[in-house]
Amino acid sequence: METRSLREPDGGADVWEEPGTTWERRRLGRTNLHVTRLCLGCGVLGGMPEIFGYDVAADQGVATVCRVLDSPINFLDTSAGYSAGESERRVGAAIRARGGLPGGFVVATKVDPDPVTGDFSGAQVRRSAEQSLERLGLTAFPLLYLHDPEVIGFEAAMAPGGPVEALLQLQAEGIAAHLGVAGGPIELLSAFVDTGCFDVVLTHNRYTLIDQSARVLLEHAARAGVAVVNAAPFGGGILAKGPDVARRYAYRDADVGLLGRVRWIAERCAAYRVPLGAAALRFSLREPLIASTVVGVSAPERVDQILEWARWPIPEELWEELETGGADGS
Repeated sequence: METRSLREPDGGADVWEEPGTTWERRRLGRTNLHVTRLCLGCGVLGGMPEIFGYDVAADQGVATVCRVLDSPINFLDTSAGYSAGESERRVGAAIRARGGLPGGFVVATKVDPDPVTGDFSGAQVRRSAEQSLERLGLTAFPLLYLHDPEVIGFEAAMAPGGPVEALLQLQAEGIAAHLGVAGGPIELLSAFVDTGCFDVVLTHNRYTLIDQSARVLLEHAARAGVAVVNAAPFGGGILAKGPDVARRYAYRDADVGLLGRVRWIAERCAAYRVPLGAAALRFSLREPLIASTVVGVSAPERVDQILEWARWPIPEELWEELETGGADGS
């Protein structure tokens, strides 16, 4: 595990205002969007039991998005590929139920390959975007991501007639105000940052309490003026529920060493009466190179819990113990 200082940055790292007031919104990199440091993710609320291990009913998914729209958060993340568009449908239903988006609210979604054929051509990107607009009930995207370009690779993504060219055309037409790229491999995401085509890069499962391999991407993007959005600070659940309940990290079975490290972190958090999830979330929120942190939600009460964890005070002594505990958690 890569290590770095876990201490609060100088000047007071807490970006939140006092409870009961509007949470601070900050400019998202070089875009004209202003977002909260917390973004609610909608990957699970469309229902993907094959990945997350449980399903989500449609009415629960819509109610969850309604709770997000009523919360201090103004940033929501979904994708055309989440549960074959069902996530976007539920987001759209919630937007309609609330009579439209609250002022300044930012909905980000992602273009995906055809779920049947795997086609990820420029034509498919346009189809994906058009279908997303219909499901969400929007006329344009504040932020539109290229999703998981690792499925075709950098050269194919950047080729004439490919997905990046199509995204740039959508931006030129005013359909997408800003473009982002969202994926896994750090070197690949860094290559997309270097193209100058993207204002935002989203990384997932690679900047958490137990894996900071995205640190090089955070620093590279900062030099390029590209905002970083960090998704999955709980690693798919294990850093929220603990290793005795969730035994997978980044959608794969966790090995014995990883389970041991998470158990040690959970024990140290418990010693300070800090929920494991609060420490995992605050670890991402307090990183100045991260513009916003995406946390998946699947129930209205889960939104409330995330808001509570985001405000949870973390003793300096706990950060020091987690920093010096070592990769083996001893």
